[in-house]
Amino acid sequence: MSLKLEKIAAEREKARRKRDEWEERRKEWDRKYHEQENSEICEMVHAQSLTPEQLAVIIQMAQAAVPNPENLKLDEKETEDME
Repeated sequence: MSLKLEKIAAEREKARRKRDEWEERRKEWDRKYHEQENSEICEMVHAQSLTPEQLAVIIQMAQAAVPNPENLKLDEKETEDME
């Protein structure tokens, strides 16, 4: 192998190791973020002294109150009828 190819191969391997290192860091930060998010949600629920059943009802009510974007789309015939 030529000296030039060896240098390129070494740099490529170095870049792969750094990529793997950064990917592991990203996974760790994702895990920490998710863990903190869950902790804050639990704190909010406990602060309101909600039971799991009450929380389920609140979530159902919130889902019912927020329109589904798919339901808001009008098909071509409805659009033509409105014109």
